[in-house]
Amino acid sequence: MDYDFYLEIAGKEKIVVDTSALIDGRLSKFFESAKDFNGKIIIPEPAVAELEAQANFGKMSGYQGLEEISKLRKMAKERNIEIKFAGERPKLEDIKLSRGGAIDDMIRKIAEAENATLITCDRVQHLVSLAKGIDSILLKQERIRPEETKITSFFTPDTASVHLREGNPPFAKKGRIGNLKLVKLGDKPMTVEELREIAHEVLEAARQDDDSSIEIERHGATVVQLRDLRIAIAERPFADKMEITAVRPVAKVSINEYGVSEELKRRFIEKQRGILIAGPPGAGKSTFAASIADFLMENGYMVKTMESPRDLMVRDEITQYAPLEGDMSLTADILLLVRPDYTIYDELRKTSDFQTFADMRLAGVGMIGVTHATRAIDAIQRMVGRVDLGVIPQVVDTVIFIDAGRIVKVYELKFTVKVPSGMTEADLARPVIDVHDFNTKRVEYEIYTYGEQVVVMPLIGERDPDEIKAILESILSELVTDYEVDVLSDRKAIVRVPEDQISFLVGRRGRNIRRIEDEVKISIDVQPLKEKRKGKIMEVEVGESGKQWILYAPGLEGREVDVFAENDYITTASVGRKGVIRIRKDKDQGKAIKLALMRGKKIYVKY
Repeated sequence: MDYDFYLEIAGKEKIVVDTSALIDGRLSKFFESAKDFNGKIIIPEPAVAELEAQANFGKMSGYQGLEEISKLRKMAKERNIEIKFAGERPKLEDIKLSRGGAIDDMIRKIAEAENATLITCDRVQHLVSLAKGIDSILLKQERIRPEETKITSFFTPDTASVHLREGNPPFAKKGRIGNLKLVKLGDKPMTVEELREIAHEVLEAARQDDDSSIEIERHGATVVQLRDLRIAIAERPFADKMEITAVRPVAKVSINEYGVSEELKRRFIEKQRGILIAGPPGAGKSTFAASIADFLMENGYMVKTMESPRDLMVRDEITQYAPLEGDMSLTADILLLVRPDYTIYDELRKTSDFQTFADMRLAGVGMIGVTHATRAIDAIQRMVGRVDLGVIPQVVDTVIFIDAGRIVKVYELKFTVKVPSGMTEADLARPVIDVHDFNTKRVEYEIYTYGEQVVVMPLIGERDPDEIKAILESILSELVTDYEVDVLSDRKAIVRVPEDQISFLVGRRGRNIRRIEDEVKISIDVQPLKEKRKGKIMEVEVGESGKQWILYAPGLEGREVDVFAENDYITTASVGRKGVIRIRKDKDQGKAIKLALMRGKKIYVKY
């Protein structure tokens, strides 16, 4: 409390304390030291009602103001100073209009009626009072710098987070990302008074600092962004005891330090994309997202962020947007007018977040979303049911999984129409999302609908077709004199043997072939072995007539040929006298030809 204020207030006969001065909490400390003050303290009922409403909504300011009133009453009783409550309790409409000055006006009228001096921390309230001829003293707020707050004293260069809880000693997590250890900072338990003092200091510093803000203030929970510290304050009834958790980024890392390949960098900048950055909590997702934002700015892209709270450590040129009126979809409406090249959405959790992300992506904005997931594929599964399955590859085409501050997996999504792996009937073809490993280009998952269910089928365990063929040929060489093996997938193969040896290979009631299937773990279709083809190939034209596909193979009249869709075997057929092959559309072979044509494959015959 400064000396000039002490002199001003000491000689006053009556003082009216408004809401802002009660929340400030310094008057009780002043009166404890001001032994020569013998005036009357008047607390307006409108101020009490406003503080009560704030406390009922879980705002810390309400609790602080009510506690200050209790301290003033206790001090007045001990010092034999008169204290009273004046004015009428405001109506609900007045409390709702408090931001417009309705409560302040009621407090000014009480000061005027009592011929008292109004004590306030609100500069507007002070100026209006003076304009109306009401004696007023402005209690100037003490400047609290974020770096001077008590919460920052718990941090050391290797501290990632500090955890303070009522009735427990302070703890901190220290170390590097992926190797953080919980460390006790002392043996003395924290009291609720200490925690409230720390919380009050944090809130005041955030209000006074241009680079800090109060991001969320709800019933029992407050989230503050104090420079690079994200501070969550939890109180009763939301938490069983008061708790303060402060988190800060351990380091700011450039994209080159992640070992990002040049191919992946080109993927970021060749065109606007839909990218998901996934990983468990504390894995370094947001740090990586910030490094991508800086990289995109360096390459001439305009970047914005959508965050709640706004805690990404990005360049000053990047504007960070919070939920507009508490709704990210309204923020998206503004951003579509701003027209950024890329938007970082941190974090995607609720269905509305994914839908807003999808709307912006489909509008042509490059989107980078951050979401929690324990595996890379889980990040895609979180979109299933929230975004139409067929639209997912247009919304997200790249998934980057981060763990312990490293890039562990990168997936690329592609949309196609095919028969899913494990299915053999051609009429089971459907839209499928292929999830490719970005580095090996191998398909690791297929996502498709089966009935009313969405299936995420892992293909990571697929065996090499050459390996399967070698195993089958080794077994057949001991059982039959001649054979041909065509491996269609890791679950099905065609084995051709001389017609007079089929019964021996199959065995009584299929025992032999089942034994081979169990050994190789594959379904085997046994067919008669025809005369050896010379290996010549002819591309054929495909027409249709009613219920048949017509394959034109002039010059091969009367020959038996194998039909392929590029490298995929379809069937063995005879060429008619007019040089055509007729295949019914409702048979498996006809459906396979239809699927091949849909995928743009060329049809060949081998003879």
